[in-house]
Order: sequence, then C-alpha cells, then structure tokens
Amino acid sequence: MSAKKIHLAQFLVHGPSYHSLGMWRHPKTAEAGYDWRRPELYQHIAQVCERGLFDSVFFADLNYIADSFQGTLEPALRYAVQTPEHDPIPLLSFMAAATKHIGVSATFSTSNQHPFYAARLWATIDHLTGGRAGWNVVTSINRNQQANYGVEREDTDQRYERAFEYMEVCRKLWNSWDEDAVVMDREGAVFADHAKVRRIEHEGKFFKSRGPLNVVRSPQNGPAILQAGTSPKGRDFAAQYADAIFAIQPNVTEAKKYYADIKQRVGELGRNPDHCKMLFGMQPILGSSETEALDKQAEHNALVPLDAGLAILSAHLDHDLSQYDLDLPVADSNEPALQRMKSRFRKDDGSSMTLREAGERHGQGVGLPQFVGTPEMVADQMEAFFGEVGGDGFMLSMIYSPGSLEEFVDQVVPILQKRGVYRTSYKGRTQRELFLDDE
Repeated sequence: MSAKKIHLAQFLVHGPSYHSLGMWRHPKTAEAGYDWRRPELYQHIAQVCERGLFDSVFFADLNYIADSFQGTLEPALRYAVQTPEHDPIPLLSFMAAATKHIGVSATFSTSNQHPFYAARLWATIDHLTGGRAGWNVVTSINRNQQANYGVEREDTDQRYERAFEYMEVCRKLWNSWDEDAVVMDREGAVFADHAKVRRIEHEGKFFKSRGPLNVVRSPQNGPAILQAGTSPKGRDFAAQYADAIFAIQPNVTEAKKYYADIKQRVGELGRNPDHCKMLFGMQPILGSSETEALDKQAEHNALVPLDAGLAILSAHLDHDLSQYDLDLPVADSNEPALQRMKSRFRKDDGSSMTLREAGERHGQGVGLPQFVGTPEMVADQMEAFFGEVGGDGFMLSMIYSPGSLEEFVDQVVPILQKRGVYRTSYKGRTQRELFLDDE
C-alpha cells in the first residue's frame, strides 16, 4: 500500500454539460429537476465535495460557441457541446460562502485580458475565499474565442511566451505589497507603510505595467495555480508554475508517461516534484452490482449521438472532422490537425481508434477513463491506477447531476479512508496547503 494519500477534486462547468454530452439528457438528471443556472446547485455541489474532503471544485471555461464541426453553430447548440457556458468566476465566492475548507478554482485565459486585471481579480477572490482560490491558467487556442475578442490566434510558442510573461507580471504585482504593509495605526493616522508598497515598472515584449497592485497581499499571495497543458511548452509552463495539473489520459500507460515527464520537468527547475500535484480525470459509474454498473454505463454512453461526439472533438481540435471517413484510424493519421490529442485516440491495447470510435468516446467523456463497478470495485480501480502511475489523485467528472457525486462521496470515499489511502480530515487552510497535504 502506498504511503501517499489520494487527492480528489471535482470538475465543473457553469453550463448544462461537462465532459459528458449525455449528462443533460440523463433520466436521473431530469428526475432531479436539474437546473444548471441555479446558483444554489453549485453551493450544494461544493458542500458535498467538502463532505467528501476533496481538495477543490474546479471549473472549466470557454468564451465561445464552436462552429468547427460542419462549419456551423448548429451542432454545438443542438447537443449542448459545452454550450452555453456562463462565467464561473462569480460562483467561486458564492460557493466559498457556503463552505469552510474546500478550494474553489476556475479557468481564466492569459490571452484576452491585461495581467493587471487578472492579478487584481485573483487577489480579490483569494481574499473573499479566505485563501481558497485556484486559477487554472490557459492560453486559449480556439480561433472562435480569439475572434470574440477581435484578435488573431497566435501559434503555440507565442501563446506560451506571452503566458510566461503574464505570470511574471502577476507575480510582481502580488509581491508589490509586503505582508506587513498594512499597519492600521489609527492614532498616528497611518493606514499603510508606503515603504512596503512598491511600483513594479514592468516593460516586456508583450506587457507594460507600472504597479503597484491596489489590492493588499492576499492569504496565498495570489491564488494557487492549476494547469492542463499537454504540448511541450504547456508542460514547461505547468512545471514552472503549477500547484496542481488536471490531466486527461485515456489509460495507465499514457498517464504514466505524462506523470513521469511532468515530474522530471518540475525537478529540473529546482522545485519539489511533490509540490505539483497531478490529478487525472475519471468518470465513476457505480452500481450495487457489477451488472447494474455496466447497465448504467451502457445507458449513459448511448445518450450521446455520434455527431455530438464529433462536434465536441472538432471543437477541441478546432478542426472540422466531418471531412474525414469515419473508418479513418485517427491515431495513425499524419494529418497535422489530428496530432494534438493523439494519445486519446489509442485503445488500451495500443491500436488506433477509428474516427467513429474516437468521436463516440469523446462525446461520452472527452477520453476520460470510466471506472465502473460496485463501490469496492471502483475503489480497487482507483488504487490500481494510482499505484501504477505513481499518484497523485483524480479529478471526478459526473455522468448525471445531482446524484452521481453524492453516490461517490457516500459509497467510495469511506472505502478509500478505511484502506488508509485517503484523508479523514482537513489539515490545510488554503488551497495550496490542501494540495500539499499528504498526511
């Protein structure tokens, strides 16, 4: 048994579907009166996750409606292909107000706002949540998002060069107030010691910022940083800055390669590899018996039309897949546009999926492995994955809501605790401390 503890987080979208395009159609979702626009739903989710002692709730975010598949908005709107998506950031403080311990994290792009705005926003959220804020830093590769902001899409190298400088500016701004700058001397009429607040005078290739930040130093001195990059530049960025990484890898073999590569990069930068947690995505599907769980899996997967899967895969590749034969072995293709997600296009035996199979799987869960069975069986699968890959934990994605999260927290978490591989109480105060808690 590993001495390390499994870390858990919950994947969310402020919209009707998460990774699964069957989620909004699922009978259990309909029975529960699911209304993704209702803010109380997200408070409930945060409370359930806190009851399960999760590190964080984590929102993805997109600023566009995809037209990549068939060159039209119709498929994305028809199938709720991560559409619509309301801004998740206002929910973070709302969820934190209903909880005491769990971290609250959301995606925010470096491509469309000045770093002064981001530094101010995230320092404020860190204050409002008592140090439980997490920022998932992305660089926005989709041409639709860039078109919404009236700019051209940059190539990968330039996007990440810009992102590195973006974080440099944010860090300078967060450090522009010393921890003891606020003295609150009422008798002497001194609120802040001006010698402990500095301009940053940043002038770089992409940004200029005078500073200082007009927000006092926050509990974590800026939020915890999350990342999900898979390109070489994205991995370098994650290795330098991330407190945690959300990774989508379809099987143990690919997950192990990715885990080893990131940890090596972190160590080469002089950071402790344990200070950059790797959370692999998974879809738990539970039943009172293996047969019931397999039936639930089949029911869920059948809810996703092939065109819906091809539409979300086209959106994530930013490339129209309707032009290809459905029997194309996508992992073996030399088409440049298909290279970015190649590891998700292979089956467990290493052979290539056809485009049809890749589309179906992407619509069901964007390549996340489905852990299916009784609570004991799912716990077994999690431990086996965790042990073979090396850690550090999992990002859960629901197949219906509410319901599937509650089942996991009530049925699987106690098993993991009994086996000694999961925490039994919170020990950290901030989001960063929760990621570091391996006791």
